[in-house]
Amino acid sequence: MRFFTTLLLCLFLLSARAQAGEVVVAPPGPNSVCPVCGMFVAKYPEWVAAAVFKDGHAHYFDGAKDLFKFMRDVGKFDPGHKAADIAIVAVTDYYGVRTIDARGAFFVVGSDVLGPMGHELVPLASRQDADEFMADHKGKRIVSFEQVGDEILKGLDKGQVK
Repeated sequence: MRFFTTLLLCLFLLSARAQAGEVVVAPPGPNSVCPVCGMFVAKYPEWVAAAVFKDGHAHYFDGAKDLFKFMRDVGKFDPGHKAADIAIVAVTDYYGVRTIDARGAFFVVGSDVLGPMGHELVPLASRQDADEFMADHKGKRIVSFEQVGDEILKGLDKGQVK
């Protein structure tokens, strides 16, 4: 039975990576606090991101930027878990305001749209939406989940995104 449960989880995760499809994640509670910056997350529903662990435990973030910071050093923010324990990584699609799989999302960097913590990675479900957002909001570039690195995160914090 455990084998089939693991197999189903793997198939779900693989299918979720193919595109930024909608994922179901329980919304943050009114007292949910971002483990990276300490902000109350529910105040910013259009920016909520989440990391859900295989054991069901979840952390919520006030934007994709803090989600990525968390994933870079899970042990610092949650000593009881490892990055390998994360089953679902979700962000809120800017246009659809719906929770999508972050692994298949497109992120616009350096736009004129600010999130709760200032310069932010703006998640979009499709490349077409990302291209449209870039044109409308003076974005600098579009990156995938795998392309978000320390340099981008530090640049966003400094407001110096290239």
